[in-house]
Amino acid sequence: MKKLIIFGGVVVLLVIVYNLFTFTVDETQKAVVLRFGEIIRVVEDPGLHFKMPFVNNVVYLDDRILNYDIQPRDILTSDQKRLTIDNYAIWRVGDPQTFIEANGGRLASAQSRIDDIVYSDLRDILAKHTLDEIVSAKRLEYLQQVTSLSKGKLQAFGINLIDVRIKRADLPSEIEQAVYGRMRSERERIAAQLRAEGEEQAKQITSNADKEKEIILADANKAAEAIKGEGDAQALEIYADAYNKDPEFYGFWRSLESYKISLNKGTSIVLTTDSYYLHFINTMNAKQP
Repeated sequence: MKKLIIFGGVVVLLVIVYNLFTFTVDETQKAVVLRFGEIIRVVEDPGLHFKMPFVNNVVYLDDRILNYDIQPRDILTSDQKRLTIDNYAIWRVGDPQTFIEANGGRLASAQSRIDDIVYSDLRDILAKHTLDEIVSAKRLEYLQQVTSLSKGKLQAFGINLIDVRIKRADLPSEIEQAVYGRMRSERERIAAQLRAEGEEQAKQITSNADKEKEIILADANKAAEAIKGEGDAQALEIYADAYNKDPEFYGFWRSLESYKISLNKGTSIVLTTDSYYLHFINTMNAKQP
């Protein structure tokens, strides 16, 4: 029993000595070793490390990318519109020694500096632009300017600023409806102007199409009349040649053509028996036995 107690005491002593002389750094951390408040070593490699007991103190810093939700605040745009900006910053601990010296190793202190500096730069840059520009796609360009400007200032505090983003940009409720009404009226005016321009273009296109149609029809009629005239001239020439070769046959053929048209079904003609129009019919009747 006595041996068991001694063994247990040795184990406890070893654990105490282990904790006094060693410290462990996680993969998500950095460690700063201080001696009487003075930084003597920065440990960035994860694993087991040694320290002097009672003399050295170890401060752990988060090495991950952090997201800080900045308190929403109001800004005034260049067209005198008040906006409530709700934004956030993505950051991580930069130089551990600088971070410890500037912020005492406290995240709350670092976040307070981010809050003040980012808001100040955001206010100054957005104040140069109108409300319509801020709520448009240009907002990303303005946020990049804020990130670049604030990043340089925060490096002096051991803070590495990665990005600044806006979650919401709202108008105060008392002017939101008025601004919305003006924006809607402006959009309706632009829409009406575009519709009027479209109708004018449609009329112009229709007018040009009608004009081209008339020109095409006139050219077609002209060509048709020319072709018809040529055909009539050729027909008259053929008729003349036929008449000159055999006038009696030509007269007979013309009479038959006339009979075909005049004596159509349902047609009545009153003529005397000695009418020349019936000359060929009477001649054929006379020849029959």
